[in-house]
Amino acid sequence: MNSKIWLSSPHMGGNELRYIHEAFDSNWVAPLGPNVNSFEEDLEKFLQQDIKVAALSAGTSALHLALIECGVGYGDEVICQSMTFSASANPIAYCGAIPVFVDSEIETWNICPIALEEAIVDRISKGVKPKAIIAVHLYGMPYKVDEVNGIADKYDIPIIEDAAESLGSTYKNIATGTFGKYGALSFNGNKIITTSGGGALICQSNLEKERIVFLATQARDDAPHYQHSHVGYNYRMSNIVAGIGRGQMEVLEDRINARRAMNKFYQDLFASINGVEVFKEPSNDFYSNHWLSAILIDSKVTDKTREDLRLAFLEDNIESRPLWKPMHLQPIFENCSYYGGNVSERLFENGLCLPSGSNLTDQDKFRISKVVLDFFK
Repeated sequence: MNSKIWLSSPHMGGNELRYIHEAFDSNWVAPLGPNVNSFEEDLEKFLQQDIKVAALSAGTSALHLALIECGVGYGDEVICQSMTFSASANPIAYCGAIPVFVDSEIETWNICPIALEEAIVDRISKGVKPKAIIAVHLYGMPYKVDEVNGIADKYDIPIIEDAAESLGSTYKNIATGTFGKYGALSFNGNKIITTSGGGALICQSNLEKERIVFLATQARDDAPHYQHSHVGYNYRMSNIVAGIGRGQMEVLEDRINARRAMNKFYQDLFASINGVEVFKEPSNDFYSNHWLSAILIDSKVTDKTREDLRLAFLEDNIESRPLWKPMHLQPIFENCSYYGGNVSERLFENGLCLPSGSNLTDQDKFRISKVVLDFFK
């Protein structure tokens, strides 16, 4: 059998072990230390916009702390993009709050401004003003920042950016994750850079960062004994994991360029195949890291489905995956309110994520091309 071609596998840069060894040599193996501080500084320098970054154990924990900092509690409502991974919505439930899901628009596959305002107006008319909006930069594609943030400002509702998939993406040359009140990053094993597991919360001031780090380290009061006046969490990133992140930051630009090159590879591959659309930026305002490249297959034109292609890839030991199943269709959230049409449902039914790793070889690309061309010929 041919070797496995993964959807998005980790890609080391070479210096990760050096920073890990420094942590061991200095005995900094706790959830604080020089690697954590330097990793945060590297991220702040990369993102610019005079923001602050707190390194955490996961992107999910970043979203959870962002919701807490927005005052979300039991019985509150939080608007969330439906077309996303469950980690965008689960932290709402952690808070005892209620998700309100909103459909996507077809250009960026992200939260639809029209449906968003419809949801806000309707929830307010029912006497419940949403406490926050979670907007996702899906597969690295920035959402329509001007329209979505303009609506959030109009109704004075804070935006939490789920930028877990979009490190390196920009909207009008400004980094995703820096537009909202808070932004969440992920460094899971399949992301554009990885710390094996980890995340970060982007905030606007040192004071906010201090508060976040306080909550992420069990909210221990300033006392000689263990005293706690707030509920805390064990969410801080370890110094060893942060060492991997420091090594990865050194190759981040290369990883972005490689992912974008894979998207161009797919645009060229499918250019002559009718009924297949490669997901790409709608205008020059958008710059995607193309964490995952994806396609839409019009079965009426091709007489083939995304599931047919997925199985064809699988036969050659190539991993591909349907788009995220919308949250309003998930059993756990089936009783939650939903606003919009059927854009996210159609995306799920017809969309497929393709191998997108920055470490794919020319031989990998040849195998991918052969499956596609044989499938559609």
